[in-house]
Amino acid sequence: MTTDTLETSHGIIFLELNDEAAPVTVSNFLRDVEVDGYNGTLFHNIIPGFTIKGGVFEPGMNKKLRPLEFKNESRNGLKNKRGTIAMDRASHPGLSTSQFLINLADNDFLNYRAPTPEAPEREGYAVFGKVVGGMDVVDKIASVRTANKGAYPNVPIEDVLIVAARIT
Repeated sequence: MTTDTLETSHGIIFLELNDEAAPVTVSNFLRDVEVDGYNGTLFHNIIPGFTIKGGVFEPGMNKKLRPLEFKNESRNGLKNKRGTIAMDRASHPGLSTSQFLINLADNDFLNYRAPTPEAPEREGYAVFGKVVGGMDVVDKIASVRTANKGAYPNVPIEDVLIVAARIT
């Protein structure tokens, strides 16, 4: 297990990353941490009772990271439960990117289910760790007011920053 700290504008979130169940996902997440890729990015999509999503956009909804696509490890057996961190999918459900989400509830419908050509979304979202401290910070972030900003829904009215991400 690897630990990571997200220092946000609302407080600190401590993560435990499961590199045994999700080695590719954890490796890609840590690569982005090591190059300061998440520093100065936003939690840019917040849906109370569902998820907070972050890791790609800077203030003004400008992309900071140029996400690399890699294998979606949603078949690893980890479930999208409250307090878990999962990697967002790319436009192709079998791939993931640098964008991540923290589950605010048990979101079982985000788990892997055998995909079909008619329902590729069943590939699911790869859980690769969990919040082990600072869930109160996650809930505080989830309570901020949001609005649509251009093509982007559920964007906080006031920026919610990831000030720094660190391997601890």
